[in-house]
Amino acid sequence: MLMKVTLLTCILGLLLLLGSCDSLDNASMSSSEPDASETSNTSPDMQDISASPPYNPTITPLEAPLGSSKGVPKELESVWEAWSLLNSDHVDRNDFEAEAFEEFAIRGLINGVDDIHTSYIDPTVLEIEQEDLSGQFEGIGAHVKLREDGAILISSPMEGGPAEAAGIRAGDIVTTVDGESLEGLSLLEAVSLIRGPKGSTVVLGIRHLGDLDVVEIAVVRDVIALPSVNLRSEPGAPIAHIRISEFKGDTAQRFEDMLQDQVELGSKGLILDLRYNPGGYLQQVFEIADILLDKQVILIEERKDGELIWESEEGGLGAAIPTVLLVNRYSASGSEIIMGAFQDFDRAPVVGEKTFGKGTVNVFRQLSNGGGLYMSVGRWYTPMRREIEGKGLEPDYEVTARDINKADVMQVEKAEELLSDMISNGQPQK
Repeated sequence: MLMKVTLLTCILGLLLLLGSCDSLDNASMSSSEPDASETSNTSPDMQDISASPPYNPTITPLEAPLGSSKGVPKELESVWEAWSLLNSDHVDRNDFEAEAFEEFAIRGLINGVDDIHTSYIDPTVLEIEQEDLSGQFEGIGAHVKLREDGAILISSPMEGGPAEAAGIRAGDIVTTVDGESLEGLSLLEAVSLIRGPKGSTVVLGIRHLGDLDVVEIAVVRDVIALPSVNLRSEPGAPIAHIRISEFKGDTAQRFEDMLQDQVELGSKGLILDLRYNPGGYLQQVFEIADILLDKQVILIEERKDGELIWESEEGGLGAAIPTVLLVNRYSASGSEIIMGAFQDFDRAPVVGEKTFGKGTVNVFRQLSNGGGLYMSVGRWYTPMRREIEGKGLEPDYEVTARDINKADVMQVEKAEELLSDMISNGQPQK
Protein backbone atom coordinates (compact mmCIF):
# COMPACT_ATOMS: atom_id res chain seq x y z
CA MET A 1 0.00 0.00 0.00
CA LEU A 2 1.50 3.29 -1.09
CA MET A 3 1.82 5.92 1.61
CA LYS A 4 -0.41 8.93 1.45
CA VAL A 5 1.49 11.90 2.71
CA THR A 6 1.06 15.59 2.37
CA LEU A 7 3.25 17.64 0.09
CA LEU A 8 5.09 19.05 3.06
CA THR A 9 5.70 15.60 4.50
CA CYS A 10 7.07 14.41 1.19
CA ILE A 11 9.43 17.34 0.89
CA LEU A 12 10.73 16.93 4.40
CA GLY A 13 10.90 13.16 4.12
CA LEU A 14 13.46 13.28 1.38
CA LEU A 15 15.77 15.70 3.10
CA LEU A 16 17.29 12.72 4.92
CA LEU A 17 18.83 11.77 1.60
CA LEU A 18 21.21 14.67 2.01
CA GLY A 19 22.75 12.77 4.89
CA SER A 20 22.45 9.42 3.11
CA CYS A 21 24.38 10.66 0.09
CA ASP A 22 27.21 11.73 2.35
CA SER A 23 27.31 8.26 3.87
CA LEU A 24 27.32 6.66 0.43
CA ASP A 25 30.23 8.83 -0.71
CA ASN A 26 32.20 7.97 2.39
CA ALA A 27 31.54 4.28 1.88
CA SER A 28 32.66 4.52 -1.74
CA MET A 29 35.91 6.25 -0.90
CA SER A 30 36.82 3.67 1.72
CA SER A 31 35.78 0.53 -0.17
CA SER A 32 38.34 -1.98 -1.41
CA GLU A 33 39.12 -2.51 -5.12
CA PRO A 34 36.21 -4.43 -6.74
CA ASP A 35 36.84 -7.83 -8.34
CA ALA A 36 36.28 -8.61 -12.03
CA SER A 37 32.68 -9.69 -11.62
CA GLU A 38 31.84 -6.35 -9.99
CA THR A 39 33.24 -4.36 -12.91
CA SER A 40 32.43 -6.59 -15.84
CA ASN A 41 29.66 -4.26 -17.02
CA THR A 42 31.57 -1.05 -16.29
CA SER A 43 33.36 1.02 -18.91
CA PRO A 44 37.21 1.10 -18.96
CA ASP A 45 37.11 4.70 -17.76
CA MET A 46 35.11 3.68 -14.72
CA GLN A 47 37.58 0.85 -13.98
CA ASP A 48 40.38 3.41 -13.70
CA ILE A 49 38.68 5.04 -10.70
CA SER A 50 40.52 3.98 -7.55
CA ALA A 51 37.33 3.21 -5.65
CA SER A 52 34.43 2.31 -7.93
CA PRO A 53 30.96 3.31 -6.74
CA PRO A 54 28.80 0.37 -5.60
CA TYR A 55 26.08 1.01 -8.19
CA ASN A 56 25.47 0.68 -11.90
CA PRO A 57 25.60 4.20 -13.44
CA THR A 58 23.38 3.26 -16.38
CA ILE A 59 20.23 5.41 -16.32
CA THR A 60 16.97 3.43 -16.28
CA PRO A 61 13.98 5.20 -17.90
CA LEU A 62 11.01 5.95 -15.67
CA GLU A 63 8.10 3.55 -15.95
CA ALA A 64 5.69 6.42 -15.30
CA PRO A 65 5.99 10.21 -14.90
CA LEU A 66 6.66 11.53 -11.41
CA GLY A 67 3.90 13.40 -9.63
CA SER A 68 3.76 17.17 -9.75
CA SER A 69 6.33 19.07 -7.72
CA LYS A 70 4.27 22.25 -7.91
CA GLY A 71 4.85 24.38 -4.86
CA VAL A 72 8.19 22.79 -4.01
CA PRO A 73 11.03 25.34 -3.71
CA LYS A 74 13.51 25.14 -6.58
CA GLU A 75 16.33 23.99 -4.31
CA LEU A 76 14.22 21.05 -3.09
CA GLU A 77 12.96 19.75 -6.45
CA SER A 78 15.60 17.00 -6.62
CA VAL A 79 14.67 15.95 -3.10
CA TRP A 80 11.03 15.72 -4.15
CA GLU A 81 11.99 13.63 -7.18
CA ALA A 82 14.07 11.25 -5.08
CA TRP A 83 11.21 10.78 -2.63
CA SER A 84 8.74 10.13 -5.43
CA LEU A 85 11.03 7.46 -6.88
CA LEU A 86 11.49 5.73 -3.54
CA ASN A 87 7.78 5.86 -2.81
CA SER A 88 6.78 4.42 -6.18
CA ASP A 89 9.56 1.97 -7.08
CA HIS A 90 11.57 0.88 -4.03
CA VAL A 91 11.27 -2.84 -3.30
CA ASP A 92 10.33 -2.18 0.34
CA ARG A 93 8.03 0.77 -0.31
CA ASN A 94 5.09 -0.96 1.39
CA ASP A 95 7.06 -1.06 4.64
CA PHE A 96 7.93 2.63 4.67
CA GLU A 97 6.63 4.71 7.58
CA ALA A 98 5.88 8.28 6.64
CA GLU A 99 6.31 9.52 10.21
CA ALA A 100 9.80 8.02 10.48
CA PHE A 101 10.90 9.53 7.15
CA GLU A 102 9.49 12.86 8.21
CA GLU A 103 11.33 12.94 11.54
CA PHE A 104 14.62 11.74 10.03
CA ALA A 105 14.33 14.54 7.50
CA ILE A 106 13.70 17.24 10.08
CA ARG A 107 16.62 16.05 12.17
CA GLY A 108 18.79 16.05 9.04
CA LEU A 109 17.89 19.67 8.38
CA ILE A 110 18.75 20.65 11.93
CA ASN A 111 22.08 18.82 11.80
CA GLY A 112 23.09 21.17 9.01
CA VAL A 113 22.43 24.26 11.12
CA ASP A 114 25.40 23.76 13.47
CA ASP A 115 23.60 25.09 16.54
CA ILE A 116 23.41 22.95 19.69
CA HIS A 117 20.45 25.01 20.91
CA THR A 118 18.25 24.27 17.88
CA SER A 119 16.51 20.92 18.00
CA TYR A 120 13.47 18.93 16.93
CA ILE A 121 11.14 17.73 19.68
CA ASP A 122 8.95 14.79 18.74
CA PRO A 123 5.30 14.72 19.88
CA THR A 124 5.79 12.28 22.78
CA VAL A 125 8.73 14.16 24.25
CA LEU A 126 6.97 17.49 23.71
CA GLU A 127 3.93 16.39 25.68
CA ILE A 128 6.08 15.29 28.63
CA GLU A 129 8.18 18.46 28.61
CA GLN A 130 5.13 20.72 28.42
CA GLU A 131 3.59 18.92 31.39
CA ASP A 132 6.78 19.31 33.41
CA LEU A 133 7.11 23.02 32.61
CA SER A 134 3.51 23.58 33.68
CA GLY A 135 4.55 22.57 37.20
CA GLN A 136 2.46 19.41 37.44
CA PHE A 137 1.60 16.18 35.65
CA GLU A 138 -0.63 13.16 36.14
CA GLY A 139 1.15 9.94 37.03
CA ILE A 140 2.52 7.84 39.91
CA GLY A 141 4.92 10.37 41.44
CA ALA A 142 8.40 8.90 41.11
CA HIS A 143 11.77 9.96 39.75
CA VAL A 144 13.04 7.43 37.21
CA LYS A 145 16.22 7.02 35.22
CA LEU A 146 17.64 4.65 32.63
CA ARG A 147 20.33 2.34 33.98
CA GLU A 148 23.38 1.50 31.85
CA ASP A 149 21.94 -1.95 31.10
CA GLY A 150 18.71 -0.38 29.84
CA ALA A 151 16.62 -1.09 32.93
CA ILE A 152 14.12 1.51 34.17
CA LEU A 153 15.17 2.39 37.73
CA ILE A 154 13.14 4.17 40.39
CA SER A 155 15.71 6.65 41.72
CA SER A 156 13.25 7.93 44.33
CA PRO A 157 9.49 8.00 44.85
CA MET A 158 8.12 11.47 45.56
CA GLU A 159 7.25 12.00 49.19
CA GLY A 160 3.54 11.48 49.79
CA GLY A 161 2.91 10.41 46.20
CA PRO A 162 0.97 7.39 44.88
CA ALA A 163 4.13 5.35 44.17
CA GLU A 164 5.38 5.71 47.75
CA ALA A 165 1.94 4.86 49.13
CA ALA A 166 1.80 1.70 46.99
CA GLY A 167 5.13 0.43 48.34
CA ILE A 168 7.47 1.36 45.50
CA ARG A 169 10.95 2.14 46.82
CA ALA A 170 14.18 3.74 45.64
CA GLY A 171 16.27 1.19 43.75
CA ASP A 172 13.27 -0.74 42.40
CA ILE A 173 13.33 -1.83 38.76
CA VAL A 174 10.19 -1.40 36.64
CA THR A 175 9.97 -4.35 34.25
CA THR A 176 6.44 -4.07 32.86
CA VAL A 177 3.56 -1.59 32.59
CA ASP A 178 0.11 -3.19 32.42
CA GLY A 179 1.78 -6.40 31.27
CA GLU A 180 3.81 -4.73 28.51
CA SER A 181 7.56 -5.27 28.77
CA LEU A 182 9.78 -2.19 28.99
CA GLU A 183 12.79 -4.03 27.59
CA GLY A 184 14.39 -2.05 24.77
CA LEU A 185 12.31 1.08 25.36
CA SER A 186 13.82 4.51 25.88
CA LEU A 187 13.30 6.36 29.15
CA LEU A 188 10.77 8.71 27.55
CA GLU A 189 8.85 5.81 26.02
CA ALA A 190 8.67 4.16 29.43
CA VAL A 191 7.58 7.38 31.13
CA SER A 192 4.81 7.90 28.57
CA LEU A 193 3.42 4.45 29.46
CA ILE A 194 3.67 4.98 33.22
CA ARG A 195 1.96 8.38 33.18
CA GLY A 196 -1.78 8.60 32.72
CA PRO A 197 -4.99 10.35 33.80
CA LYS A 198 -5.71 11.05 37.46
CA GLY A 199 -7.78 8.26 39.02
CA SER A 200 -6.72 5.58 36.54
CA THR A 201 -4.85 2.50 37.74
CA VAL A 202 -1.58 1.24 36.30
CA VAL A 203 -0.11 -2.16 37.18
CA LEU A 204 3.67 -2.14 37.34
CA GLY A 205 5.96 -5.14 37.33
CA ILE A 206 8.46 -4.31 40.07
CA ARG A 207 11.67 -6.06 41.09
CA HIS A 208 12.64 -4.72 44.49
CA LEU A 209 16.29 -4.03 45.23
CA GLY A 210 17.96 -7.29 46.24
CA ASP A 211 15.10 -9.52 45.04
CA LEU A 212 15.05 -11.83 42.03
CA ASP A 213 11.29 -12.16 41.71
CA VAL A 214 9.04 -9.59 40.06
CA VAL A 215 5.89 -8.53 41.88
CA GLU A 216 2.94 -6.65 40.45
CA ILE A 217 1.96 -3.42 42.18
CA ALA A 218 -1.18 -1.48 41.30
CA VAL A 219 -0.83 2.29 41.57
CA VAL A 220 -3.67 4.80 41.27
CA ARG A 221 -2.39 7.81 39.35
CA ASP A 222 -2.86 11.30 40.69
CA VAL A 223 -1.90 14.91 39.98
CA ILE A 224 1.77 15.30 40.86
CA ALA A 225 3.15 18.73 41.66
CA LEU A 226 6.63 19.61 40.43
CA PRO A 227 7.57 22.61 42.57
CA SER A 228 10.39 24.64 41.07
CA VAL A 229 10.90 26.70 44.25
CA ASN A 230 12.08 25.02 47.45
CA LEU A 231 13.12 26.31 50.86
CA ARG A 232 16.46 24.75 51.84
CA SER A 233 16.72 26.46 55.24
CA GLU A 234 14.58 26.30 58.37
CA PRO A 235 11.52 28.58 58.23
CA GLY A 236 12.42 32.01 59.57
CA ALA A 237 16.17 31.33 59.68
CA PRO A 238 18.34 34.49 59.66
CA ILE A 239 19.43 33.53 56.14
CA ALA A 240 16.72 32.15 53.88
CA HIS A 241 18.11 29.63 51.38
CA ILE A 242 15.71 29.38 48.43
CA ARG A 243 16.45 27.13 45.47
CA ILE A 244 14.91 27.63 42.03
CA SER A 245 15.38 24.45 40.01
CA GLU A 246 13.82 25.75 36.79
CA PHE A 247 11.80 28.73 35.60
CA LYS A 248 8.35 27.18 35.17
CA GLY A 249 4.97 28.79 34.64
CA ASP A 250 4.37 29.56 38.33
CA THR A 251 7.96 30.03 39.53
CA ALA A 252 7.98 33.79 40.08
CA GLN A 253 4.76 33.80 42.12
CA ARG A 254 5.93 30.87 44.24
CA PHE A 255 9.28 32.56 44.84
CA GLU A 256 7.70 35.87 45.84
CA ASP A 257 5.29 34.13 48.22
CA MET A 258 8.09 32.12 49.82
CA LEU A 259 10.37 35.14 50.17
CA GLN A 260 7.54 37.19 51.70
CA ASP A 261 6.87 34.41 54.24
CA GLN A 262 10.54 34.19 55.26
CA VAL A 263 10.89 37.96 55.64
CA GLU A 264 7.78 38.06 57.85
CA LEU A 265 9.25 35.21 59.94
CA GLY A 266 12.45 37.19 60.50
CA SER A 267 14.90 36.29 57.71
CA LYS A 268 17.40 39.09 57.02
CA GLY A 269 19.34 37.70 54.07
CA LEU A 270 18.80 35.51 51.01
CA ILE A 271 20.78 32.77 49.31
CA LEU A 272 19.30 32.49 45.82
CA ASP A 273 20.36 29.04 44.64
CA LEU A 274 20.37 28.65 40.83
CA ARG A 275 22.73 25.68 40.71
CA TYR A 276 21.63 23.00 38.22
CA ASN A 277 18.99 25.42 36.86
CA PRO A 278 18.94 25.06 33.04
CA GLY A 279 16.55 27.97 32.39
CA GLY A 280 12.91 27.88 31.36
CA TYR A 281 10.29 30.51 30.59
CA LEU A 282 11.89 33.90 29.93
CA GLN A 283 8.89 35.78 31.30
CA GLN A 284 9.40 34.07 34.66
CA VAL A 285 13.05 35.15 34.63
CA PHE A 286 11.97 38.77 34.13
CA GLU A 287 9.45 38.53 36.97
CA ILE A 288 12.11 37.14 39.32
CA ALA A 289 14.33 40.08 38.34
CA ASP A 290 11.43 42.46 39.10
CA ILE A 291 11.32 41.06 42.64
CA LEU A 292 15.06 41.37 43.32
CA LEU A 293 16.19 44.42 41.33
CA ASP A 294 15.31 48.10 41.22
CA LYS A 295 14.52 49.56 37.80
CA GLN A 296 17.54 48.32 35.86
CA VAL A 297 18.44 46.73 32.54
CA ILE A 298 18.17 42.95 32.77
CA LEU A 299 19.52 41.97 29.36
CA ILE A 300 20.12 43.15 25.82
CA GLU A 301 18.61 41.01 23.09
CA GLU A 302 19.71 41.08 19.45
CA ARG A 303 17.50 39.64 16.71
CA LYS A 304 17.44 39.95 12.93
CA ASP A 305 15.06 42.91 13.13
CA GLY A 306 16.97 44.91 15.72
CA GLU A 307 17.84 45.22 19.39
CA LEU A 308 15.63 44.98 22.47
CA ILE A 309 16.58 46.23 25.92
CA TRP A 310 14.70 44.58 28.79
CA GLU A 311 14.36 46.41 32.11
CA SER A 312 13.07 45.35 35.49
CA GLU A 313 10.30 47.21 37.27
CA GLU A 314 10.98 49.43 40.26
CA GLY A 315 10.51 48.60 43.94
CA GLY A 316 10.48 44.80 44.11
CA LEU A 317 9.94 42.97 47.40
CA GLY A 318 13.51 41.71 47.58
CA ALA A 319 15.38 44.63 46.03
CA ALA A 320 16.84 45.74 49.39
CA ILE A 321 17.46 42.29 50.89
CA PRO A 322 21.16 41.32 51.15
CA THR A 323 21.57 38.47 48.67
CA VAL A 324 24.19 35.98 47.50
CA LEU A 325 23.71 34.03 44.28
CA LEU A 326 24.83 30.39 43.92
CA VAL A 327 25.63 28.97 40.45
CA ASN A 328 27.56 26.07 38.96
CA ARG A 329 28.51 24.63 35.57
CA TYR A 330 24.91 23.50 34.99
CA SER A 331 23.40 26.96 35.53
CA ALA A 332 22.33 28.15 32.09
CA SER A 333 20.15 30.52 30.09
CA GLY A 334 17.72 32.24 32.49
CA SER A 335 20.07 31.60 35.41
CA GLU A 336 22.82 33.40 33.53
CA ILE A 337 20.50 36.31 32.73
CA ILE A 338 19.91 36.92 36.43
CA MET A 339 23.58 36.39 37.27
CA GLY A 340 24.73 38.81 34.56
CA ALA A 341 22.43 41.56 35.80
CA PHE A 342 23.42 40.97 39.43
CA GLN A 343 27.12 41.25 38.57
CA ASP A 344 26.90 44.20 36.20
CA PHE A 345 25.05 46.33 38.77
CA ASP A 346 26.88 45.02 41.86
CA ARG A 347 23.55 43.78 43.19
CA ALA A 348 24.99 40.69 44.86
CA PRO A 349 28.14 38.56 44.95
CA VAL A 350 28.07 35.27 43.04
CA VAL A 351 29.53 32.07 44.51
CA GLY A 352 30.24 28.76 42.78
CA GLU A 353 31.56 27.74 39.38
CA LYS A 354 31.71 29.13 35.86
CA THR A 355 28.27 28.78 34.27
CA PHE A 356 27.23 26.78 31.20
CA GLY A 357 27.24 29.54 28.59
CA LYS A 358 23.88 29.61 26.78
CA GLY A 359 23.37 33.05 25.29
CA THR A 360 20.82 32.39 22.56
CA VAL A 361 17.21 33.55 22.45
CA ASN A 362 15.09 30.50 21.66
CA VAL A 363 11.49 30.10 20.60
CA PHE A 364 9.33 27.04 20.07
CA ARG A 365 7.34 26.60 16.87
CA GLN A 366 4.65 23.92 16.65
CA LEU A 367 4.74 21.60 13.62
CA SER A 368 1.76 19.94 11.98
CA ASN A 369 2.80 16.45 13.15
CA GLY A 370 2.36 17.42 16.81
CA GLY A 371 6.07 17.91 17.39
CA GLY A 372 7.93 21.16 17.30
CA LEU A 373 11.05 23.09 16.40
CA TYR A 374 13.00 24.69 19.21
CA MET A 375 15.28 27.18 17.52
CA SER A 376 17.61 30.08 18.18
CA VAL A 377 16.30 33.40 16.86
CA GLY A 378 18.72 35.79 18.50
CA ARG A 379 21.47 36.32 21.05
CA TRP A 380 21.43 38.03 24.38
CA TYR A 381 24.07 39.91 26.33
CA THR A 382 24.39 41.14 29.90
CA PRO A 383 23.56 44.80 30.63
CA MET A 384 27.26 45.64 30.13
CA ARG A 385 27.18 43.72 26.82
CA ARG A 386 29.17 40.74 28.00
CA GLU A 387 28.76 37.80 25.64
CA ILE A 388 27.56 34.56 27.23
CA GLU A 389 27.17 32.09 24.35
CA GLY A 390 29.86 29.42 24.54
CA LYS A 391 31.74 31.31 27.24
CA GLY A 392 29.70 31.32 30.42
CA LEU A 393 30.07 33.69 33.34
CA GLU A 394 32.72 33.55 36.05
CA PRO A 395 31.57 33.76 39.69
CA ASP A 396 32.97 36.42 42.01
CA TYR A 397 34.03 33.67 44.41
CA GLU A 398 35.00 30.37 42.83
CA VAL A 399 34.28 27.48 45.18
CA THR A 400 34.63 23.97 43.82
CA ALA A 401 35.80 20.48 44.75
CA ARG A 402 36.19 17.10 43.07
CA ASP A 403 33.37 15.70 45.16
CA ILE A 404 30.12 17.29 43.98
CA ASN A 405 28.38 16.95 47.34
CA LYS A 406 31.34 18.51 49.13
CA ALA A 407 31.38 21.39 46.63
CA ASP A 408 27.67 22.00 47.21
CA VAL A 409 28.21 22.28 50.96
CA MET A 410 31.29 24.50 50.61
CA GLN A 411 29.42 26.88 48.30
CA VAL A 412 26.56 27.28 50.78
CA GLU A 413 29.03 27.87 53.61
CA LYS A 414 30.78 30.60 51.61
CA ALA A 415 27.44 32.24 50.82
CA GLU A 416 26.48 32.19 54.50
CA GLU A 417 29.84 33.73 55.44
CA LEU A 418 29.38 36.57 52.94
CA LEU A 419 25.80 37.21 53.99
CA SER A 420 26.69 37.35 57.67
CA ASP A 421 29.16 40.14 56.90
CA MET A 422 26.69 41.92 54.63
CA ILE A 423 23.95 41.85 57.26
CA SER A 424 26.37 43.03 59.96
CA ASN A 425 27.60 45.89 57.78
CA GLY A 426 24.11 46.81 56.72
CA GLN A 427 24.99 46.92 53.03
CA PRO A 428 25.71 44.61 50.07
CA GLN A 429 29.28 43.47 49.70
CA LYS A 430 31.19 42.26 46.66
